[in-house]
This record gives sequence, structure tokens and C-alpha cells, in this order.
Amino acid sequence: MPSKVRTITPAASAITVGDSPDASPTSATGRLLGIDLARGLAVLGMYTAHFGPDPATVGGPLGFLLELARGRSSALFALLAGFTLVIITGRPHPRTGRAGRQAMGRVVIRSIILIVLGFALTALGTDVDVILAFYGLIFLAVLPLYRLRARTLAVIAVVSALVMPQVLYVIRQWIDGGGWSDAVIAADPLARISGTDGLVELLFTGEYPVLTWMSFMIAGMAVARLDLTCSRTRLRLAVAGGTLAVLGYGGSWLALHLAPHALTTVSAATDGGSASSAWWSDTVGFLEDGIPAAWLLVGAPHSQTTFSVLGNTGVALVVVAGCLAAVPRLPRLTRLMAPVSAVGVVALTAYVAHILLIRAIGVEEETGPALFGLAAFSAATMLLATLCVRRFRRGPLEYLLYAATRPARHIKGGRP
Repeated sequence: MPSKVRTITPAASAITVGDSPDASPTSATGRLLGIDLARGLAVLGMYTAHFGPDPATVGGPLGFLLELARGRSSALFALLAGFTLVIITGRPHPRTGRAGRQAMGRVVIRSIILIVLGFALTALGTDVDVILAFYGLIFLAVLPLYRLRARTLAVIAVVSALVMPQVLYVIRQWIDGGGWSDAVIAADPLARISGTDGLVELLFTGEYPVLTWMSFMIAGMAVARLDLTCSRTRLRLAVAGGTLAVLGYGGSWLALHLAPHALTTVSAATDGGSASSAWWSDTVGFLEDGIPAAWLLVGAPHSQTTFSVLGNTGVALVVVAGCLAAVPRLPRLTRLMAPVSAVGVVALTAYVAHILLIRAIGVEEETGPALFGLAAFSAATMLLATLCVRRFRRGPLEYLLYAATRPARHIKGGRP
């Protein structure tokens, strides 16, 4: 790739790639530029979900794009968080000995900070289901897997996607049927401090339960173990993603239409949603009381089902493969998308900023003002992110997070 393409994209040392010097999808400072681009798209997609109008009121191609971003953007962000975990703990080869323990210490510190920050943002009382605390706990849950190979991680991700939604369904039924969760919440210090349901919410009842969302992060860890500089690998990644998307959303559509009374049951259980779109869209609505077994056939992004996990993972993989492929092959597009990549570099700062802005000024309900607000804030974020990464190596919160994990360097014991 020509050097002029390498210099126009934000660079930072937070994501150091251990690939060969001529790895085309990387910048001169070692960042995988396609990953920055994908992460930026994930952040802006979450802006779309939180600032944008209701897709049903917009309709047409724009409404489709707005709906497409909902749920799938946060899943992409979770998958890329798995990539970050592997970067911290060693890519392409996992760190061992003292270096491995120090890397694990960095992840643990990062996780605790994200959990605290997530609960602090939740305490602001916005309508946004803040995802950071869930991410922090998922980091801790999947950390023991960091030394596994790509194939093993992929198998675990698939098994988790197939099994954990059913486990979550059983646990949620158990919670609805008894008062044991109230006793656990009452004894949970995290629940008392945060004013939430604490670990029960993070693991089972929240919008991003660890039990099902850890599949995305494990899949991201598997992707990070691959040689992403190889065009054949990126092609296989795209094919795998497309296959998973078809299995997830297409499988849900078939199941809902073939299973007796499935659509009727789902429609009756939700708050006035459209069961006909339950195979791919959150317009299906939300459950009013209880969780009927037919809900396991739904593929909507936030439904916590096997179909939704497979479909969301598939879309995320296609986006990642597309971004990785675009950087070396489409230099003009890379230059045009540099502001989006910059948002990916300062993703934590950009995410927290939009929560604070929503707390300060709220969000518009009307379609026109909501679209204007979404466009204005997205443009401002891209501009500020671009200026930030040109002047500094990280965003402000990224720098603070990096500084907070530096004490892990003092971890010793055992062999070097």
C-alpha cells in the first residue's frame, strides 16, 4: 500500500499488530486500520440507535438503515472488544510468564474501571441502556480463554451461541417464578452501591446479559488470532459471516413460520410489536410478562436467542471483513472514511460523550429534529476525533484508562 495511505489514518500504540512489516491493512505505527474503521462504524451505529428517530416512522431505505444499526452496532462493538483483549494479552502469540500475568492484570483493571464507569453513567438516568458495565464483566468472564487458538475460540463461541440463550431462558423463567433473585440482589454489595440489580442484572436480566453477549467477545478473540493481512483469510471471514447471518435471521424466519402458532404467540406476548419482523428487527417490541417458549425462535437483535446471536455475529464479521479489505484496496475510500476511523480510535471517549450529551439536552422525538441532531452530533464527533488523533495518540478517556492500567507492570512472581 502506498505510504500516503498509511499516513492519513489515525494512529496509536494501543492496538499494536504483530504482523509482518508489509502488512497492508496496518498503519506505519502498527494499528489495524480496518479494525479502527469497524469500531468507528459501531460507535456511530449506536449513535443512530440513541439519537435517531424511530425507524418505523421514517420508512424506506433510510428507515431500513436506521433499523439495521439497532442492536447490531453494539454486537459489533462487543466483538471488537474481544479483539482488544487479544491485543492486550498478546497478538499474534499470547504472552506467558510474567508478561502474561501483567497483561491479565491490565485486563482486570480495565474491567473494573468499565464496570464502575458503566454504573456511573447508568446513574445519570438516561433512557440509554449503558453497555460498559456488561462489557467489563464479559472481559473478566472470557479472560481465562486468552491463550487459546483461533479454531478453539471459534468452537467455544459457536457452542456458547447455541447453548447459552437456552440456559438464559431457563434462568429467567426461574427468576420470574420465584423470589430467590430478590434475596441475591439484597445481599449483593454491587447492587446496594449502584442502586441496580447488580450481578443478577449483569448476568441475566439486563439488556446485554453476560451469558449471551460473551459469545460476541469470544468470536472477536478468534478473529484476532487470524492472519488478517491475508486476503484469503478476509474472504473466508466474510463468507463465514454471511453464512451465520443467513442461519440466524433466515433460520428465525423459517422457524417462526413453520412452528405452529409461533407468530401469534410472539405477537401476543409483546407490547404491540410487529411479530412479522421478529426474525430480524427490534420493532417486534418487548415482552410484557413472562417469556413464552416461542420467543426462542425470534431473531431480533436484543432478543437474547441463538438466532439473534448467530445473525448479529454474522453481520459483525461481514463488517469487519469488509473494513479490513477496503483499506488496502480502496485508498480513496480509506481517506474519506478517516474521520470514522478516528472515532474508532477514541471509541470510549465518544461513547461516554454521547451519554453525557443525552443527559444534558435529551433527545428529539420528532423525525426531522432527530435526524438533524443525529447528523450534527455525528459530524461533530468525527471532527473532534480527527483533531484529537492528529494531535495525540489516544482520546482523553483512552489515555486515562491506559494510565490506570500501568500499575500492572509491577506484577511479578513466578518465572519471567
